Amino acid sequence: MRYGEIVTAGVLALFSIYLMWKSADLPIGYIEGKGPGGGAWPFWLSAIMLLSCIAVMIKWVRGTSPLSQSDEPFLDGHGWRMLGLVGGGLVGFVALIAVISMYGAIAVFLLYYLRFLGRHSWALSIGLSIATPILFFFFFEGAMRITMPTGLPFTDPVFDFLYEIIY
Repeated sequence: MRYGEIVTAGVLALFSIYLMWKSADLPIGYIEGKGPGGGAWPFWLSAIMLLSCIAVMIKWVRGTSPLSQSDEPFLDGHGWRMLGLVGGGLVGFVALIAVISMYGAIAVFLLYYLRFLGRHSWALSIGLSIATPILFFFFFEGAMRITMPTGLPFTDPVFDFLYEIIY
């Protein structure tokens, strides 16, 4: 567990630095009259992730976190199984974006995660799986003016209806 913590923090720190570097290809500050630049959200979220990784590394070096003192294996059988189920779900999520849109993929992933992995009730799972993508749509498309992938043409009627609400 001890080495798993520092390796994970290191890999995520490197990934954060890469994302900050790549997102800086676009403006990362505020553009007058338009809002945040195209690279602002990825850059600043990656910077926060990098700071979090550094905090984990400092705790590891000092030996102040429970994980930094543990001799337990990084993942047991259940951990590996859950990693496969969640990782497989994320691969499915990414694959569905081009087919049923970002928002449709979010809905399917949430339903899978909440109902089948989390074993929550159907009412909660379906409710959150419908409400969350709609809220994200209004946040990204309406408030932030950031267009997300809309998938294949059969999803257009749903988006046309939602765009009418915004505009």
